[in-house]
Amino acid sequence: MYHQYQDLISVFNSTFSHSFNTRLELGGDEPIYLPADDKVNYHRIVFARGFYQSGMHEIAHWCVAGPERRRLEDFGYWYEPDGRTEQVQSEFEKVEIRPQAYEWILSLSAGLKFNVSCDNLNGDFEPDRLAFMAKVHNEVMGILDNGLPPRVEALSNALRKFYQVTPLTKEQFIVQ
Repeated sequence: MYHQYQDLISVFNSTFSHSFNTRLELGGDEPIYLPADDKVNYHRIVFARGFYQSGMHEIAHWCVAGPERRRLEDFGYWYEPDGRTEQVQSEFEKVEIRPQAYEWILSLSAGLKFNVSCDNLNGDFEPDRLAFMAKVHNEVMGILDNGLPPRVEALSNALRKFYQVTPLTKEQFIVQ
């Protein structure tokens, strides 16, 4: 199955452009979320360099953000750039568990393999990717037990329909 970022844009925008006044857009080197303002009357999720998975990741952060956060640039979140210490990496991973769980659900909904992102290539230590993936997996299992949040469910359904993917099961989420 071939994944083109234009398809992700189309599926997302047809799902949320009217109901949430939000659009997914292709950007440059860095992703960013921009709320509507005086110049642009809709919210924009801008993902990096045409990478499909970058779009998925930014969408996942949007799915986590509540109404107040969606009024703030980049949802008002802090971002510690690559090159984090072990302590800062631990804090970074704590806030990434939920978004990456959503990203995993959405990725499988599109028939796409998912890999967690520790996002610390230039740090002074090697993050434990499998331990982090196990935490994300536990989050996914809890989400599946309790039911998908409405925006995640709506996009999951739209992606599954577009890519002709069968309903998701817990057994599809494998830590590797």
